[in-house]
Amino acid sequence: MTDVTIVHDYLTQRGGAERVVLAICAAFPDAPVVTSLFDPPATFPEFANLTVRTLPINRLSPLRHNHRLALPFLAATFSSARIDTPVTVCSSSGWAHGVHAAGRKVVYCHNPPRWLYQSATYLRGFGKMTRPALAAMQPGLVRWDKKAARSADLYIANSAVVRERILDAYGIEAEVVHPPFTLDTAAPTSPIAGVDSGFFLCVSRLLSYKNVDAVIEAFRHLPREQLVLIGDGPLEAALRSAAPANVIMLRRVDDSTLRWAYSNCRGVIAASYEDFGLTPLEGAAFGKPTVALSWGGFLETVLPEVTGLFFDASDPSRISQAVLQLSRRNWDDSEIRAWADNFSIERFIRRMRSIVADQMQTIGESP
Repeated sequence: MTDVTIVHDYLTQRGGAERVVLAICAAFPDAPVVTSLFDPPATFPEFANLTVRTLPINRLSPLRHNHRLALPFLAATFSSARIDTPVTVCSSSGWAHGVHAAGRKVVYCHNPPRWLYQSATYLRGFGKMTRPALAAMQPGLVRWDKKAARSADLYIANSAVVRERILDAYGIEAEVVHPPFTLDTAAPTSPIAGVDSGFFLCVSRLLSYKNVDAVIEAFRHLPREQLVLIGDGPLEAALRSAAPANVIMLRRVDDSTLRWAYSNCRGVIAASYEDFGLTPLEGAAFGKPTVALSWGGFLETVLPEVTGLFFDASDPSRISQAVLQLSRRNWDDSEIRAWADNFSIERFIRRMRSIVADQMQTIGESP
């Protein structure tokens, strides 16, 4: 029997949080993953090789294909789940930290729930019915969320800004353990048909707070440049209809295609309100600079003048100006790659194993 169980909110998409779960699994390869909803085709294929255990809500197939519909049920779903291993590691941005852990509970927090504590930013662009419904549920969910946070023995934040949010929301002091980049730069690549090297790259889910609309509009003012946008989400149809001819939009791609995109781009565009900011590190691993919003996690993943440049607002004109500035400069790809090495998966695994070992020792010392 393994000493560790990993719990994650839901495995229904390909994003930074899901890559972190895979990194945690690499630290504890025998640990099962418990989650509410699991849609294998929609998430990373590596999960098919792991032991993934789903909660009863997974039987409702419409929720697997649209996890946002499950929001009213997820608090009760995780509250009713019991984990019996000595240590439970919860990968949470809102739900997984609510499980009942018989042993020690460690929460790796990607962010306290945005829909509760950053609702003005997170819900921008959502339907008119969504916001009133969430407002009605908010008081009860806040009480549940704070109680779930207090049940943890240790909180880990993925960035300094999230550490501050954890302190503000829960009064809990958290250690920062940065997520790693996990794309294997030496693995094979698959070209994107019809796309030549020298484009700019934006990798993002298509949500309002990701500010992809501003990135697309910026390239309307840069007709000689090409943008490749990789990602999907609720705003896809609207963004496609607004995109100029020099913007190529792709939905989900496999990692070999993503590696080719990073290898062959001139630079990465990162304009979202990001808690950590993984894409600049993925780009840096391939020696590529980034233009990023001077906000949140990007302040920790972009080294100014060495690995990229900042713009101070997600405004199309500011983004286009930053792209032009990046284009005019010579960048040292070896320095950029050296920066990415500070966020290696090896460092992440060592720290996570050390944290769990400390929790196991605490169990051994208990009377």
